[in-house]
Amino acid sequence: MGDDYYNILKVDKSASEDDLKKSYRKLAMKWHPDKNPNNKKEAEAKFKQISEAYDVVLSDPQKRAIYDQYGEEGLNDIPPAGYGNGSNGPNSRNAEDIFAEFFGSSPFGFGGGATGGVGRSSSRFQSESGATAGNGMFDSNNMFRSEGTTTTGTAPKKPPPVESKLPCTLEELYSGSTRKMKISRTVVDSHGRQAQETEILTIDVKPGWKKGTKITFPDKGNEQPNQLPADLVFVIDEKPHDVYKRDGNELMINRRVTLAEALGGTTASIDTLDGRTLSVPVTDIISPGFELVVPREGMPIAKEPGNRGDLRIKFEVKFPTKLTTEQRAGLKRALGG
Repeated sequence: MGDDYYNILKVDKSASEDDLKKSYRKLAMKWHPDKNPNNKKEAEAKFKQISEAYDVVLSDPQKRAIYDQYGEEGLNDIPPAGYGNGSNGPNSRNAEDIFAEFFGSSPFGFGGGATGGVGRSSSRFQSESGATAGNGMFDSNNMFRSEGTTTTGTAPKKPPPVESKLPCTLEELYSGSTRKMKISRTVVDSHGRQAQETEILTIDVKPGWKKGTKITFPDKGNEQPNQLPADLVFVIDEKPHDVYKRDGNELMINRRVTLAEALGGTTASIDTLDGRTLSVPVTDIISPGFELVVPREGMPIAKEPGNRGDLRIKFEVKFPTKLTTEQRAGLKRALGG
């Protein structure tokens, strides 16, 4: 065969059966000759290589062990029981038989080995946008639909993505953070048995991400027999903050000042979300509802690295509940009343 079976399947030598199965499924669908009408010869050769590698490395642990130790030459010493028609590899089965066995029945119009091998199916394939194939049609998910019916074939279909909220503090969304998420999911092994698998996923939360931002991990959802695994999607959610409120790229904060500060001026001390302290001088007279805008001290803008929105400080004036006669008279003199 020449090329290393593991290289052909694009996996490491230490790959698990599940890894090999997933790689075969992806490559076989990509290189099936009926899906490559414009370069059928190359596709047939690659499809045979992929099928032979799958047959040797995955389907028979004994053959895999011999191959790992002695290489392809060692496989030639195995008695040729089960040798398939149309195969050019050691003790391999027919490539179409392997494909049909793996997928249940073919989405390309043949079933099992009835068509006699690669290139002998009568189906036609033209793109993935609903073009005709034989007497049916492929949809965007490579599902075969017979003409005049709504019955889908048995090619694996992909279920809808599974969404889960990822609550983040405003500090995390301001400065960015790295989150480690431990997931537990159901997987299907090469024998069709379901098992539980745990994995730790890493999510890099970028500065300025907003509520509703989605992070997708392809094929990390639960698996079901005869189905592709679902995508796992985390959706950013924003935890309420004790001091700040967010409005898009702007941050808002409330500050309470005395009447004397409102009239005579003050300096607002603001603790930022990344641990700095801003000293903001206020020279204008602060009337109820007065707002002061501090440019570029709001949230980072995710699509404009280095740029930020504004910080809006909303002031509340605390009026005294009582004034002495002297205070009243002093105010009148000072204010010209």
